[in-house]
Amino acid sequence: MPPTKAPRRTTPPLILGIETSCDDTACAVLDGEGRVLSSVVASQLASHRPYGGVVPEIASREHLSNWSRVCAEALEPLGLSLADVDLVAATRGPGLVGSLLVGLATGKAIAWSLGKPFFGVHHILGHIFSPFLDAEGGPSVPIPEHFVALVVSGGHTSLFDIEGGRPTVLAETRDDAIGEVFDKVGKRLGLPYPQGPIVDRLAEDFTSSGMGSGRDSGVEREVGSTVEKGLPVPRVGDGNPYFSYSGLKSAAIRKLEVLERSGLVWDPAEPAPEFLALLADFRRAAVAQIVDRLERRHRLHPIATLAVSGGVAANRLLRRRLTSWADERGVDLRLVPLRFCGDNAAMIAHLAGLRHRRDPEGDSWSTEASGRLPISAP
Repeated sequence: MPPTKAPRRTTPPLILGIETSCDDTACAVLDGEGRVLSSVVASQLASHRPYGGVVPEIASREHLSNWSRVCAEALEPLGLSLADVDLVAATRGPGLVGSLLVGLATGKAIAWSLGKPFFGVHHILGHIFSPFLDAEGGPSVPIPEHFVALVVSGGHTSLFDIEGGRPTVLAETRDDAIGEVFDKVGKRLGLPYPQGPIVDRLAEDFTSSGMGSGRDSGVEREVGSTVEKGLPVPRVGDGNPYFSYSGLKSAAIRKLEVLERSGLVWDPAEPAPEFLALLADFRRAAVAQIVDRLERRHRLHPIATLAVSGGVAANRLLRRRLTSWADERGVDLRLVPLRFCGDNAAMIAHLAGLRHRRDPEGDSWSTEASGRLPISAP
C-alpha cells in the first residue's frame, strides 16, 4: 500500500504506529487529529502461499526483514525521521506471538531511545475504531460516546457494545469465523491463498452476469428464518445471539462433493456455472447471518451508530447489504474504508492517539505481547 501524501496542515503529536500481529508488516504516521499522513503495508503472501496459509516462523522472519524498508517508506516521503516522532504505538495482541514480539520490541526500543511515550495497542480495538479514520488524509471522525461495533475477519466474527471507549461483547462466533470459512471453501476448490477474496470475486462476477442474476437478492426476507432453498442461515434466539459458520462450511463442501460426483470438474480458467452458483449461494448465506444478528440486536436495543471493520468488511455483498439495512432503519453506518479493512498500522496509531489524550504517559516498558489478549485489555 503506497503512502498517502501528507496534508499541508498537521497537528501534534506525530504518532508512529507499528502492526505485526500476523503476516503483514505495517507502519503508519498519524497526527494529533487522526490524519493518516502515511500508511505502508508489506504483504507476505508470496512467502506463505506455497503452504496454503500463514506459517508463524516464516512470518516472524519476514517482519524482521521488512521492517526497515517499511519504516523508511512511511517516513521519508513526509520528510520525517524517527527523531520527529512524538509517541510510538505497536500491537501487543492478540495474534501470532513471534510476530507480535517483533513489532512490540521494535516499538519499545524506538520509544525508549527517543524518550517518548509508548503504547501497546489491542489489535481488535484498533479495528473497532478504524471506521472513524478518513481514507483521504482528513481528520478522523469524532468517536461517539456509544456505538455498536462489528468486527469480521479471518479470525473474528464479533459484535461489541462500545460505551465510553470500553467494549462489551454482545455476540461472538461459537466455531469458525466468517473469513475462515471463505478461505476453507476456497481451499477445497484449490484456490490460492488467501482464498476468501477470490470467492467473493467469483460470486460477484456470477451474480452480476445474466446466469447469476438475483442470486444474492432476498437477504432481508431471510432475516430470522431458515432459507427455504440453498444453504441455511442458523436460527438463534433473540436473547442469546451468536455467530456460527462451521455448519455453513460443511454444507457448502458437501454440495461441492455432490457436484464432483455428478461428473463436474473444477476448472479455474473456466469454472462451471454450477460451482459459481454454489459460491454465490454460500456468500449470500454467510452475509445473511450477519444481517440477521444485527436485526435481532436492533429489535431489542435500537442501534444508533454501527461501525464495521476487519478484512471481511471488504466483501462487496456485505457492504451492500449493510448499507441498505442501515438506510432502511436510520442507523448511522460507519463502514471502514477499504484501504483500512485489512491489518494496518494506521488503526494502531489512531487508537494510541485516542488513549494519549486520556493518558499522556503511555504504557509501562514491561508491557508484554500476548497471543490471546482479552478484549478488556487496553
